[in-house]
Amino acid sequence: MAAANHYLALAALLFTIGLVGVVVKRNILVVFMCVELMLNAANLTFLAFARHQGSMNGQAIAFFVIAVAAAEAAVGLAIVIAVFRTRGTLWMDEVSSLKN
Repeated sequence: MAAANHYLALAALLFTIGLVGVVVKRNILVVFMCVELMLNAANLTFLAFARHQGSMNGQAIAFFVIAVAAAEAAVGLAIVIAVFRTRGTLWMDEVSSLKN
């Protein structure tokens, strides 16, 4: 039980760092990295609970979260490249609207 608490505390710390990064940072790439950090924290939570319960459900859910994160990264990177080509910047303040 004590080991699960350590994993959950680490997951909470990682999720908090990611959340602060999403709220505070203004560079689109940094925001995407913080979202990935938050997804990894959720994976760590799923795996900690699965280990504590002795089941494989957490591993299955973590696998699907990794697949969704990979798709999000591919689509997000394509959007970032398109925005950079049209606007010439990745700062969210300057790309706040999608109007030309």
